[in-house]
Amino acid sequence: MTSGVARGVIVAGVALAALAAGMYFGRLGSEDPPVAALLGLSLPDTEGRDQRLDQWKGKVLVINFWATWCEPCRKEMPDFVKAQAESGAKGLQFVGIGIDPPDKIRQFSADLKLNYPSLVGGYGALELSKTFGNKVMALPFTLILGRDGKVAYAQMGPLKPGNLEAIVSKLL
Repeated sequence: MTSGVARGVIVAGVALAALAAGMYFGRLGSEDPPVAALLGLSLPDTEGRDQRLDQWKGKVLVINFWATWCEPCRKEMPDFVKAQAESGAKGLQFVGIGIDPPDKIRQFSADLKLNYPSLVGGYGALELSKTFGNKVMALPFTLILGRDGKVAYAQMGPLKPGNLEAIVSKLL
């Protein structure tokens, strides 16, 4: 198998796992979103290395679901880069979960000079975002978790810089 095909198989497997987790926890009918399942999720980065989301536990975690073809995603990401640079040392951590193939995510991340991890979630990541309120599975979709690991904010559509700053400053 070529490395591209192998990565595709890995991405598909991860997407299916995320889809299964979303469907399973969505059926539980609990009022609290499955944050533990989200933090326990392991997704590959653009180099194929698995990254567990719980490695950032204890930080204010901004998880952004996006795609390279999503214009609102492209517009908000420079604000995320700025916020990560300004508040990363204070405990803020952005993590992008892209739905595109690894090579496209890698190139896009380099073009925008992202200073935070970009993980490969595939279309299964959209299904997972649905369990957190993204009922129409639109992009971008952003979750902000407090240091306690609980969802402090969720938004479908782009986050305006002033809103982002106001939410994050209360959590840092």
